[in-house]
Amino acid sequence: MAQTCGNLVVHLIFSTKLRKPLIAPDIRSDLFAYLGGIVRELRGTALIINGTCDHVHMLMRIRPVQSVAEIARIVKTNSSGWIRKKGHKEFAWQAGYGVFSVSESSIPAVTKYIATQDEHHQRRSLQEEFLEFLKKNKVAYDERYIWD
Repeated sequence: MAQTCGNLVVHLIFSTKLRKPLIAPDIRSDLFAYLGGIVRELRGTALIINGTCDHVHMLMRIRPVQSVAEIARIVKTNSSGWIRKKGHKEFAWQAGYGVFSVSESSIPAVTKYIATQDEHHQRRSLQEEFLEFLKKNKVAYDERYIWD
C-alpha cells in the first residue's frame, strides 16, 4: 500500500472585506472555535487561531493531499456563512489571503505571535504587518492588488 507522508505547517492570514472591524468581541471566540472545527473536518490540526476585529491568523498542520487554496476557500466560505446566519448579515472576508510556510522549530515563536494579536496591533496596523510578512518571506507583490 502506498502512503503519502508529510509535515506541512502553514500560517494563514486573511482579513474582513475592506478590513472593516466586523469580528465583534462577542463572536470572536466562537468564530475561532468554528474555524478550528473546519480544519478538523478537513483532517488537519489547528495549532492556534486568533485575530482582531478585522483579521484572523491560523497556524495549522495540513495534509499533503490538500492545497492551501482549497483549505482557504473552504474555511472562508463556511465561516462567513456561519457568521451571517448568526445575524451579522453584512459580514464578508477579503477575496485573497496570505500564507507562509512554518518550520517545526518555528512553531513556538509563531504561536506566541498569534496569541498576542490584540497587544501586537496596538502598535502596528494589519497593513503594516502584512507587508512586513511579504518582504520577510521574499514574496513579490503589487500593493494595488493586495487590499480589497
